[in-house]
Amino acid sequence: MNHDSYHDSYIRGILNTVKTIAMVGISPKDNRPSYFAFKYLLERGYRMIPVNPGQAGKEILGQKVYRRLSEIPEPVDMVDIFRNSADVPPIVEEAITLNPRPQVIWMQLTVRNDDAARLAEEAGMKVVMNRCPKIEYGRLSSEISWMGVNSRTISSRRPQGLGNGVQRMRLGPATDRNGDA
Repeated sequence: MNHDSYHDSYIRGILNTVKTIAMVGISPKDNRPSYFAFKYLLERGYRMIPVNPGQAGKEILGQKVYRRLSEIPEPVDMVDIFRNSADVPPIVEEAITLNPRPQVIWMQLTVRNDDAARLAEEAGMKVVMNRCPKIEYGRLSSEISWMGVNSRTISSRRPQGLGNGVQRMRLGPATDRNGDA
């Protein structure tokens, strides 16, 4: 797969399918991008599981922190990696050993490791690199366009609300600039 760009339908399919996300490298500091992304996805209804060896046994946003993926006592649909690119291969190798195996390996903005991606894909997992699920969720749900950001998603439909205010949108089918649903 070409990891230089992704069709909106590929990203939307992942975000609509996964329910449980293990975030490797989350920080307990509320001014860090990993904390903000974790909180955002948690508020959107995803089951978020923090993984950080230095914080193991503590809680972040009310969720118990685990030392490593293999210590999580429930199935994980997606592993979201907030680590340096060089640190990705052992995380992917550990994810591959989980039973059941996660469906997706997602590497955050600036994180790209083609060898780890190839290993995950050979194991039957989907891979996203150099993207943020928080940003992609906001863009594809049209939530981000309410702030004046061009989401590249065109629709004459009003955003689909799931509660009060624009912060409770949901991902739904929309047509992107390539005509993909």
